[in-house]
Amino acid sequence: MKSLVSILDGNTFVVSDSRGDIDPSPTFPTGLFSFDTRFLSKWELTVNGERLNALSVDDLQYYESQFFLVPGEPTHYVDAKLSIIRHRTVGGSFLEELTILNHEDKQVEVMVRLNVESDFADLFEIKDVKEKVGSTTAMVEEGRLRLCYQRETFRRESIITSTAPAEYDENGLTFALRIEAHQQWETKLRVETLVEGAGGRDIRLSIQRHRSRTSDEMRQDLNDWIARAPKLTSDNEPLTETYERSLIDLAALRYSPLATSDRLPAAGLPWFMTLFGRDSLITCLQSLPFTPELAAPTLRYLAMSQGITLDDFRDREPGKIMHEVRYGESTAFEEQPHSPYYGSADSTALFVILLDEYERWTGDVGLVSDLEHEARAALAWIDRYGDLLGNGYVWFERRNLRNGLENQCWKDSWDAISYSDGRLPSYPRATCELQGYAYDAKMRGARLARLVWNDPNYADRLEREAAGLKERFNRDFWVADGGYYALALDTEGGQVDALSSNMGHLLWSGIVDDDKAASVAEHLLGPRLFSGWGVRTLAQGEGRYNPIGYHVGTVWPFDNSLIAWGLRRYGFRQESGRIAEAMVDAGRYFDGRLPEAFAGYDRALTKYPVQYPTACSPQAWSTGTPMLLIRTLLGLEPHGEHLVVDPAMPEGMGRMELLDIPGRWGLIDAFGRGRAEHTGTARRWTD
Repeated sequence: MKSLVSILDGNTFVVSDSRGDIDPSPTFPTGLFSFDTRFLSKWELTVNGERLNALSVDDLQYYESQFFLVPGEPTHYVDAKLSIIRHRTVGGSFLEELTILNHEDKQVEVMVRLNVESDFADLFEIKDVKEKVGSTTAMVEEGRLRLCYQRETFRRESIITSTAPAEYDENGLTFALRIEAHQQWETKLRVETLVEGAGGRDIRLSIQRHRSRTSDEMRQDLNDWIARAPKLTSDNEPLTETYERSLIDLAALRYSPLATSDRLPAAGLPWFMTLFGRDSLITCLQSLPFTPELAAPTLRYLAMSQGITLDDFRDREPGKIMHEVRYGESTAFEEQPHSPYYGSADSTALFVILLDEYERWTGDVGLVSDLEHEARAALAWIDRYGDLLGNGYVWFERRNLRNGLENQCWKDSWDAISYSDGRLPSYPRATCELQGYAYDAKMRGARLARLVWNDPNYADRLEREAAGLKERFNRDFWVADGGYYALALDTEGGQVDALSSNMGHLLWSGIVDDDKAASVAEHLLGPRLFSGWGVRTLAQGEGRYNPIGYHVGTVWPFDNSLIAWGLRRYGFRQESGRIAEAMVDAGRYFDGRLPEAFAGYDRALTKYPVQYPTACSPQAWSTGTPMLLIRTLLGLEPHGEHLVVDPAMPEGMGRMELLDIPGRWGLIDAFGRGRAEHTGTARRWTD
């Protein structure tokens, strides 16, 4: 398969081959997509009947790329008389500037053909191809080609136009050209997408963010985004490169759901170009010291869509924070439950955690006050609906038995939760990190109750509940003969005893007893879990361990960033630094862009991190990973109106400076140096 080239703007993206052509793929979403629908499934250029050969591809920005091509198949020596440049951008609509250059000293006649099709596939149909229920039509109108799909009131359209005269037919466009000696011909091809609502109107038009934007506007927007973020200088060039790449990728993943003009982080290209509660909340936590403007709109949107009633099909419950929202055909006709879907047992606690962390950084008590009802409802969900067995733990079991998620924790693949011998437990299940999140949410909720909601009795109650949960948890989840926390409990109260990365999240949450932390840290950095490139999701030797299994042996950068943060919280500075170094080293082999996951092979075996074949890239919480690691290395913690800087950097990392860190204190610079005696300073700036 030819290498793929992607450009994106929020949840609108284009995936093509290295020639710029789009051919439908049964396994990977090639095409032009927007709001979970494929608007172009074929976009194939020929010159004089020949397919083109790529000389080079320039990845200019996340929203634009450029292809340099010649006609015919590659040879050892290409004596091309013509060359073709395809310069494309995506910014709401899809624009391709096509240029053909004549290198001969005489006029040439050229037949240019662009084959165009759309199957209007729902993103969920790409891997599971099925016959469309609705009807697709192609209509040639004056100066344009309209491709339409309709199923009852669900309607989607692609409208293709050219600035140069073209002969349109139902399968594409043809240009019969005469190009003078050493001259060029060009046209601008535009594809507008229509997402139709009631009355035949594009439902995006009322939202300013959904209008098409020019490349100049997008370039300015990106420049402004980068200018607002803290500036990193470091002796460690891969760290700087990964940070800068992450800033750009996080900008690319910002999008506006249909219900708001605010920009929130989509989860990842290509499968998850939409809001995911868990992913977006964790991404905002990771990036809070760098891009705080993402947190408040994410919290507001999730609060607005918080569950109010019971709905088995959508796994919705009062107080629950949603998992995923989709806009495709399968959702519209309730073949999938994602409008929105609430099948995650962790996003509700994470909502409260982010709300508190956001206030700690920004001092925005107004948002905490505005969302008091939603935060209290989320905390109530933990005890009323999260505690399925009434024993004080958060459990999950899907209400939607047809196509709801079986595992509703972050490791949500079917085989992710297992005993050490590989057996799968029955439902419901209570994974260990869910209890850590619940503990943290109650502690943070108590702080907000005293600080903003003026309810000390409620704060006292939450703290008592958190203390009781911590005591029970350290008794019931601790595998005494192994010195680690079980992955989960089963319905009989037995330990699902696989050794996994999940217990690293427990350190971050603060639920770990101090006398157990050293053993947890030793396991996380031991040879069974730590590959040398990062902590594996499941330890070598476990029954279901597979270094290229999605959640059963791969290394996930976001997972490692939370583990490093947790290790630092419990004072394991050197161990935290080892994970940070490993992640930075891995980023070098991915051009600074940490993917969703990579293989869990030992570092001594591979010499480089092996790519996971279907990993999302860019992916939101992977873009947030370098940011959280930088925070962890510099020891950045807000305390009232001040930012504490307490660096703990590996010796080989050299000097790091992070300038203009925003927060309630104004702007602060932080400095650290990797050496035996760690030093750090902070300097305050005011607006």
